[in-house]
Formats: sequence, structure tokens, C-alpha cells
Amino acid sequence: MTLLISIVVDGQVFTVPAGITVAAALAYTDKQATRRSVAGQWRTPFCGMGICQECRVTINGLRRPACQTLCRENMRIERIQ
Repeated sequence: MTLLISIVVDGQVFTVPAGITVAAALAYTDKQATRRSVAGQWRTPFCGMGICQECRVTINGLRRPACQTLCRENMRIERIQ
């Protein structure tokens, strides 16, 4: 049996499997994007290693790479607009 946890993405609660990254958890939401580029386009995770910074989001008030951050119960995630 997979342990599930709750996270909050842009104010909406989602239930995701424990132990996955924030980038993977965003696949459980209605929009997999993490941030907007300077041109206004939505960006998604690219390298999966934390190098490209395409996946950065605000987690509990701090900017973090979503691909390198594991989800925790009640974590608050905000896409960067």
C-alpha cells in the first residue's frame, strides 16, 4: 500500500504518493508547469537535476528546484507567475 500525503499547490489541496519530488507531484495537478518565462510562457521541468532551473517554484515561501525537493505533508507550493 502506498502512503499518501497532502500538499497545497496554488491554494488547492492535492493528494500525492509520499517520497516523490515536487516536480513529479505537479503531474497530479491540472497543470504540470512550474513558472512563467520572462516572455510569459509556461515552463516545465527539463533536466531533472536542478541545473537548468526551469522547474523552480516557491515552496513554503522559498524558491527551490522542484526536481530536487521531496514532497512533505502540508507543503505549500506556488508556481512562479
